[in-house]
Amino acid sequence: MKIDRALNSRINQIDFDKISFGSHYSDHMFRSEFINGKWTNSIIEPFGKIRFSPISLVFHYGQAVFEGMKAYKDKNNEVFLFRPKENFKRINRSAKRLEMPSIPEEVFMNGLKRLIDIDRNWIPKYYGKSLYIRPFLIATNGVLSAKPSKNYMFIIISTPADSYYKHPLKVKIEEKYSRSASGGVGFTKAAGNYASSFYPTRLANENGFDQILWTDSSTHTMIEESGTMNVFFLLKKKLITPKANDNILSGITCKSIIDLAKMDNISVEERDLSVSEVIEGLKNGELKEAFGCGTAAVINYFEIINYRKTNFRLPYIPENKRISIRLKKMLLDIQHNLSEDPFGWRMHI
Repeated sequence: MKIDRALNSRINQIDFDKISFGSHYSDHMFRSEFINGKWTNSIIEPFGKIRFSPISLVFHYGQAVFEGMKAYKDKNNEVFLFRPKENFKRINRSAKRLEMPSIPEEVFMNGLKRLIDIDRNWIPKYYGKSLYIRPFLIATNGVLSAKPSKNYMFIIISTPADSYYKHPLKVKIEEKYSRSASGGVGFTKAAGNYASSFYPTRLANENGFDQILWTDSSTHTMIEESGTMNVFFLLKKKLITPKANDNILSGITCKSIIDLAKMDNISVEERDLSVSEVIEGLKNGELKEAFGCGTAAVINYFEIINYRKTNFRLPYIPENKRISIRLKKMLLDIQHNLSEDPFGWRMHI
């Protein structure tokens, strides 16, 4: 792997006490190309612009997938990645569905680890803050006919990150627009999944909501995700989350929370969950907590769920009594090397 180091770091431009998510990018990026059926030209180079042909098929047919992951520092400035092999496996599941080449483990992991090691000074040494890492794979050439590209580029960039949301969320149950459909690409991190969510999310924002609670495209009667997050509901003393399927992303944070909850003797169910079950739980007081989770957001709890123009306010619970807050702390303590790692999730860099 070739390494071309940046001559001057931009890190002095950053106030790590006031980080705006995605506003600043670390000094370097990793890049590798898929040409003539094999991966080549792997390089760590200064973060910067890349030239593409206007007929690159990423622009025309949307062959683009990505991942979201984080690196953390502990109190001794040691650096850790969190479950990176899960991201490696998931980006290749996404790539397969979009007829893109698999990324070899040595390309993904070696590029990732070398990049984070070189830019380790960009990782904030603050509890709850991290270096957000964005690996992505895109089609880079072709002809203007609807078929897969032959050449691709895999890139990893990173940005210092604070909490994605800093307040309890107001969410709206969506009954018109859909995030995904059965047999589609909802289970992947395909770029187009997110672009198609922007318009309905803006409509929800204009009506005072932070995010959408997505429902199934066929009947809009089953809960799927919330915005870009998996969701959990503490209903009848059980922590329930919709089971990952063709429509729902298999979230790494979600799977981690399930394991932590079980370790904490919380009853967990991964199953279909209907809108009517959620609304009934809100009406009769049996739904105590609801929250979304994901790499960027970590965990954010809901204070209002809107359904058919009615706002249902979840019960007030002090933060030190919330299951969502307890699980978030358990997760962050593992990520920042403040507690034991019984699952072997941390990777030391």
